[in-house]
Formats: sequence, C-alpha cells, structure tokens
Amino acid sequence: MTARATVKGLRDRRRATADRRFGARLLGSAAAAAITAVPFGLLLVLIEGQWGPLRRLDAGAARRLHGTALEHPAWTSVLRFLSDRVWDPVTLRTAVALLTLWLVYRRAWRLAAWSAVTAVAGGFIGLLVKTVVERARPSLEDPVARAPGFSFPSGHAMTATTSFAVMLLVLLPLVPRSWRPLCWGAAVLSVVGVGFTRVALGVHWFSDVLGGWLLGLTVVALTAWAFEAWRADTGRPPAAVGEGLEPELTEDRPEAGTSA
Repeated sequence: MTARATVKGLRDRRRATADRRFGARLLGSAAAAAITAVPFGLLLVLIEGQWGPLRRLDAGAARRLHGTALEHPAWTSVLRFLSDRVWDPVTLRTAVALLTLWLVYRRAWRLAAWSAVTAVAGGFIGLLVKTVVERARPSLEDPVARAPGFSFPSGHAMTATTSFAVMLLVLLPLVPRSWRPLCWGAAVLSVVGVGFTRVALGVHWFSDVLGGWLLGLTVVALTAWAFEAWRADTGRPPAAVGEGLEPELTEDRPEAGTSA
C-alpha cells in the first residue's frame, strides 16, 4: 500500500467517525426538541381540557404563595424587583441584543443570526400561543401584583429560558472549564427563580410557568439543531453542549473561525 493510499484511508476513517458523531449529536438535538415539545403539547391538552388534578395544583400553589406574599410585604417587594427589573423580559432581551451586536463586531455572523433568531422566534411563538389559548390569569383577592394580557404560557419564564440558554451557549467557550458548572447553576437558578416569582406574585398559574419553560427549551433545541447542521455543512466538527455552540469563538482572529 502506498503512502498516498494510507493517508487517504486515514482521512476516510476520520470522516466516517466525524459523520457518525455528527449524526448522533444531530439525532440528540432532534430528540431534545421532541422531549420538550411533547410534554408541552400534553400540558396544553390538559389545560384546555381543564384536567382536575392540574387545576387543583394550580389553585393550591396560587393560594399558598399568595397568602405568604400578603403576610410578608418585604419579601414580596424583593420578588417584584426581581421580576420587574432583574428578570424582566425587556432586560433579558436587551442583554441578548447586546450579545448579538458583540457577535456581529466579532464577525461571528451565523452565531449572531442564531442568537437573534432564537430570541425573536421565542417571543413571537410565545405571543402566538397566548393569543390562541386565551387563558385568563389568576384572580385573587388583594392581589400584590398585576399583569396585562393572557396567562399561558408565561412570557417571563419563556424569555428567561431562551435568553439564558443563548447566553450560555454563546459564552461558554470564553469561560474557564472550572467555572462552567457555576455558570450553568446560575442560569438554571435564574430560570427557576423567574417562574417562582410569577406564581408567588399571583400573576401566573404554575402550569403557565411550566409551559413557558418547555416551549422555550423547544425553541432553543430546534434552533441549536439547525446551527449544528450548518456546522456540518461547512466541515466543522460537532460541538459538545458543554463547549457552547461555537468553540472557535476563543480564537485570536474570530472571523477566521466564524465567518461564512
């Protein structure tokens, strides 16, 4: 066997290995989307059918947390600050918009497009589902907060899910490996915290928040799946979730690794 044939054989084996890994990861992305989309659809069916156990869960959570909010006004003020200032959809969308502009500055064109599309698609889909379902918000005596519009899914919960996912998947390559678990923990805690504040303030049912989380995860899974397919088309190796969507973002000349 000649040296040229040996090199060709090695390249073929590497290509086949890369194809198998990509196929597995792409299948995993599709499975992740299905895993989140199916529970969301089931939840929507249960809400529309006014399933008794779910209605009792929603009512019980709203009643208990509302009672706590009335008894502890200082605690309620903290929740309102977190919900209306720190984790407000406008704040989170602004953060994603600034991140997208930074990616454009770095000439990470497709990563910037992924960030923008994920954020915009999440907002549009959430608003569309709200309009179709037209679920009323909780009606409580002595409410500690009010919110306009329909209830399902929670826009706060969905925006937090998509926004923190975008920030994580974009910025992870720039974070030292030892700090990455802390970043994941902070993101998860923030997303869960957003949902808690909305139920505790009496402006959403628990199932609204759960729906927002599931729908947000579905949007992220689908757009990440599309981004992974683009990487394969350009001959780039698949990226592990723990490395972010574009590990090449750490390169000294980002345009070399992320431009078209």
